Amino acid sequence: MTTVDDSRTAVPPTRGMRSFGRQALLIALACLVVDTVVFAVATPELSPAVRIGAFVVIVCVDAVLALPPRYSGWVTVVHAVAAVGLALVLHGTSNPDMDLVGGVIAAYRAGAWMHGRWSVAAVAGLAAGAVLSQAVADPANVLAMVTEMMKDAFIPWMVGRYTSARRAHISELRHNREKELREATEEVDNAVRRVRTSIARDLHDVISHHVSAIGMHSGAARIKLAAKPDFDDKEIMDSLSAVELSRQSAMSDLRRMLDLLHGTSDSANQPGLGNLDELFDGVRRSGLATRFRVSGAPRWLPGSLDIALYRITQEMLTNALRYGDGSTVDVELDFGETRVELLARNGIGPSAARPSTGRGLAGIRSRAALFGGTVSHGPDPAGASWETKVSMSYGVSPPGEAP
Repeated sequence: MTTVDDSRTAVPPTRGMRSFGRQALLIALACLVVDTVVFAVATPELSPAVRIGAFVVIVCVDAVLALPPRYSGWVTVVHAVAAVGLALVLHGTSNPDMDLVGGVIAAYRAGAWMHGRWSVAAVAGLAAGAVLSQAVADPANVLAMVTEMMKDAFIPWMVGRYTSARRAHISELRHNREKELREATEEVDNAVRRVRTSIARDLHDVISHHVSAIGMHSGAARIKLAAKPDFDDKEIMDSLSAVELSRQSAMSDLRRMLDLLHGTSDSANQPGLGNLDELFDGVRRSGLATRFRVSGAPRWLPGSLDIALYRITQEMLTNALRYGDGSTVDVELDFGETRVELLARNGIGPSAARPSTGRGLAGIRSRAALFGGTVSHGPDPAGASWETKVSMSYGVSPPGEAP
């Protein structure tokens, strides 16, 4: 049967078997104590030699109750023979029909652990032993024979059968539930896959077309302007070149996102901190001076955290271009003992007063939250610059990624 993996509740098989073995041993010891005490009290008239021999037999037949379930058939045979032997030993005494409690446990084991004709044969053997032992003690009491057969054999056996059937029913219910969960998970995965494919198709058909058109027109404008002998505005040419480069970067990012939506991408294909220089170069070509400083001892980062830091930096620079004063943006990356911090600082421009959707900051908060991170943003105390600060833990992995 397929099971759902849950490391918080699953019990290792070896541990379960050890626990079962200990319980079986405790049951055997309890039966042994009860049977020996009852025998000692109920048979004072037996000779010492007979009493010692009977004690040895009781110890042996109760000890076999500690055997694994696969020996349940032999356990019933031993107890059936012991019941008849004990009846012969006690014949003629004041208590000729003493029962061993271990025989009841043997009948239960036959019902719980044995199946088919072997289970029926086992309980039939125990029933025969109960009838014969009662016949030796009181051959004329047929009612007592039937009572002993039901009490010592069939009723415990039926309780064991019920327990086994209940266990099988619970197992079947669990199996059906796990099957339903797997099917539901597959349906959700298929639905997500279809939505991702649809989004990827729309992104490719719409955004790819417009971004390509931007690159084509900017390239054409740059070529036409360069062909004019009297045109020497270097800033315009640099701006057009920056547009083309940005178009190339946008297409590369778009292809990565499409691969991700199609489920064919991995962290190796995504940009990380090693690509920050390219990101800063693109921002500088747009006319915004960028300064970058690293403090602390750089260390290896998980792929997902590396990608998140790059994307957060990208969003910080985008906000600086949109709402800054266009002078300078300072970016600081600090590798601490347990956390990595990213800070962006830029002047506040007049466009900052315009209403904003807040999607950029929401995206930063969402990425940081995956790593137990915190985000703070706002103007500095003097009101001269805007600061966005992100702090994330090294030791937190996003959902779905092994730590």
